Amino acid sequence: MNPIKNVLFSAKKIYYSMRVKSVAKSCGEKLYVGGKSFVTPNTELGDNVNFNGMSIHGMGNVKIGDNFHSGVDCQIITSFHNYEGGALPYDNTYISKDVKIGDNVWLGNNVIILGGVTIGDGVIIQAGSVVCKDIPKYAIAGGHPAVPFKYRNVDHYEKLLLEGKFH
Repeated sequence: MNPIKNVLFSAKKIYYSMRVKSVAKSCGEKLYVGGKSFVTPNTELGDNVNFNGMSIHGMGNVKIGDNFHSGVDCQIITSFHNYEGGALPYDNTYISKDVKIGDNVWLGNNVIILGGVTIGDGVIIQAGSVVCKDIPKYAIAGGHPAVPFKYRNVDHYEKLLLEGKFH
């Protein structure tokens, strides 16, 4: 990377990091923002949260646990048009649903998480997936809609957890 691009890249990281910290309801220690990222005032972030391009939209509450990592171009969408309201295809009201993400969760690139979802501790979501249902602890999930297709080795996971080995 040439020096000018390197300075611009660093400036963007600082800008988005400050923006996330100033907008979020709460933010733990060691926030890293490596790409264009936006949160809402209803967003709570744990410690060691790493955004490489996260957009959080809507009025629902979003709680993200510790040691979270996102790939690029991930989205959390918590508000939806009301298609059962007084007009077609939808009216001017919105339905908002909360999202809860546990500790040690990793999202691949281009993951979309819809409101009303809980993602358990230790979950990995495959790149390009759409999460519209709860994902249990330790699951490795993917697809449209995302479904678990494998699980982490729980003994190995808990050993690393006890040793405090976090990236």
